[in-house]
Order: sequence, then structure tokens, then C-alpha cells
Amino acid sequence: MKNKRIKIAIDTSPLNDGNALRGVGFYTKHLVDALQHEVKVNPDYQNFQIDLIVNSKLKIENYDLVHYPYFDPFKLTLPLKKIPTIITIHDIIERQFKQHYPVGIKGEIKWLIQRFLAQQANHIITVSHYSKHLISEYLNYPVDRIFVTYEAADSIFRPIKKPINKYNLPQKFVLYVGDINWNKNVPSLVKACLQLKYPLVIVGSSAVKEVPIHPWTQDIHWLQSIKSPLISCLGFVKDEDLPHIYNLATIYCQPSFAEGFGLPVVEAMSCGTPVIYSHETSLPEVMDFNGHFFDPYSKNGLNRALQEVWSDSSLQQEYRTKGLARSKTFSWQQTAIQTLYLYKLTLLDEKTS
Repeated sequence: MKNKRIKIAIDTSPLNDGNALRGVGFYTKHLVDALQHEVKVNPDYQNFQIDLIVNSKLKIENYDLVHYPYFDPFKLTLPLKKIPTIITIHDIIERQFKQHYPVGIKGEIKWLIQRFLAQQANHIITVSHYSKHLISEYLNYPVDRIFVTYEAADSIFRPIKKPINKYNLPQKFVLYVGDINWNKNVPSLVKACLQLKYPLVIVGSSAVKEVPIHPWTQDIHWLQSIKSPLISCLGFVKDEDLPHIYNLATIYCQPSFAEGFGLPVVEAMSCGTPVIYSHETSLPEVMDFNGHFFDPYSKNGLNRALQEVWSDSSLQQEYRTKGLARSKTFSWQQTAIQTLYLYKLTLLDEKTS
């Protein structure tokens, strides 16, 4: 394998659809960039060639392996397996909490097809050990063929001595970045900030976009019905603006009932922003006690956590220091090396089987 040219195809469809601005698009872009850099500089993989394809329309039989860096349980995105295949599945939240994500008969049929196609993969990559065991359970897939590679923040997320207040934000505020889905538990954060009279800034396009009335969009409609000067929904902000917003925030809060990874907490830690986080699902694994945690199912847990950090500057400084140190354990170079190793392992398994 050392002398042979190894051709790897990566399906970059998430960069060409609605996922481009979501976590899957972020993961795909940063993984591809890191992989292409690594094969240039790492002698262990100098015979690897990384090619980008879209929707597998190119003849993948010409490649040694194909990697699908996304998985949608309710859309037919995976083709029948033709060559060694790896799939990245970030989480299985819509199946785990299916009562909150109804899909109807068509959705259930598509789930069965997608699950069957995913079961054919040589290996699955996921982004946390928490997700690993759930994916094994819900897909009926061998747990020893699921590999964990963490995500990382972009290098633009760092402490800024004089952050620019482009959006005229309050002197002190709580920050939330991300989608408005049931698993994000945003209504609890909004209610807590209203009760405590703490300004809350929400970043993300889903908070302001028009969406049809549907069980999946209940929290968006609820949020858009709240009219208070304490709640600011900025919508989508440019990448270069986001580190400044993190740096200006007094607290970053991730109140989720469930996450597959929880990238915003890593972005916040990378900026030196104190983090308050739910102790559910993958977040304890990612944070590793380098922030202030609470029980999202507790009636007063979030309020107490916000009050404790908001009013204690020494505690804020402690979490800034701890968070910055923790954020340095995540890197896209490390993720790329682990992914390349899995490519090599998959091809060796195919060769010896």
C-alpha cells in the first residue's frame, strides 16, 4: 500500500445544499481542508489522493474508498455500496427522541432504507463516544466498527483584546449560538434570562427565518412570539464577526437536552468565554468539567447556574482559564490524522478479507 496511489473520494454534497451553513457543512469543509493539507505534509500518507465529488455522480468504482461525511435519517442520501465505504453520522437525535420529531409513514420508510444502506458501510465515524453507542443501538451496527473523531473550532476563535461591538450589544449578556430545535432547549434559556432580567443574545439563522407550522418548528414560532428588549435575535452573522460576539459575552450557555457533539461550547472556550452547559448527552464529554454544568430537566437548575456565574467575576475568570486550556485539546489536524488512519485500516481490512 505504501507505493500504490490510494484514491479517496469524499462526497461534499453538504457544501452545496442547506447543510452548508450548519454543523455538517462546517465539519465537511474543515475535515476536507485538514485532510488535503495532511496528505501533503505527512509522509505516512503521501501516496493518498483526496478527491471531492458531489452526490457520487462520478464513477466511484475508479476510487479505492469513498467517504460520505453526512447522514440524513429521512432523506435518501446514500447509494448502494460499490467500494469500501465510510460514513460520518453526527448523531441520531431525531430517532432517540422520535416523539419530538414525527416524520410520518414516508419518513419511517426512508429511515429504514437509510439504516439498511448505512449498515453496509465498512466503518462509521462519529463525533463523540456518547453518539457512538447510540448509533450502534439504533442502526444495529457493530460498536467496534464505529470510530470517534472530535470536531474542533476554527482558528479564528480566540481571545480578542479589544473586540468590536458591531451589533451594539449590551455591556453584559448571555450568549447562545445555534439552531432552535427541541433538543436545544432554548425556551428554558429564554425564560431563565427573562426571570433574571439578563440580556440574552441568540445567533443563528433559524431564530429569525420564516418557517411553516410543524412539530419540528414549535420552538422557533414560540421564540419569535417573545417580544422583550432583553432578547436579541441577530440571525446569521458573518464568520469574522462571531469571535467578537463570543469575546463580548459575559457567559456562553448551551442548555441542550441532547447534542451529538456541541461545537459552540468549543468555540466559546477557544475565545475565553465562561461556559454554562447542560450535563446531558455529549456535553459533559466535550466540556470535561471546564465550565459550570446544570440539569436541564431541573426547574431551577439553569437559573441557579446563570446567577452563580453572572455575579462572580472570580468564577468567570476560572472558567475562562480552564476553557482555554480545554479548547486546545481539539484540533482539525488530529481529526484528519485519525480519519486517514481509518481509511488505511479499512483498506487493509478489505485486502485481507
